[in-house]
Amino acid sequence: MITVELHALEVFGRHGATDEERERGQTFLYDVDLDVSDAALSDRLDDAVDYEEVAACIRALSDARQFTLLEALAAAAADEIVARFPVARVRVRVRKPDVRPAGMDVEWSAATVERRT
Repeated sequence: MITVELHALEVFGRHGATDEERERGQTFLYDVDLDVSDAALSDRLDDAVDYEEVAACIRALSDARQFTLLEALAAAAADEIVARFPVARVRVRVRKPDVRPAGMDVEWSAATVERRT
């Protein structure tokens, strides 16, 4: 088994708990770990999970829907990846770097979802 990783994939989205967040939109950071078969050891792109296609899948999902909660966004991304790509496991963390909870000094908030096939 091989783990392919995409970290800090920047995707603009109109997601959030408030109307204002959804209207103005913001950048979300996706950290994606994919467990894939050893088929990619052939050194042929046709035998691998193309991480550019995975990134495009996440962007398309973010453009197509609005989510209130990070948990729902991360789960939808993980489910879409499992449905479209030959992976044994996917772990998706969606980070919201522009979060500013009242009275808290936080670098970012996140939700992480893992799916196995």
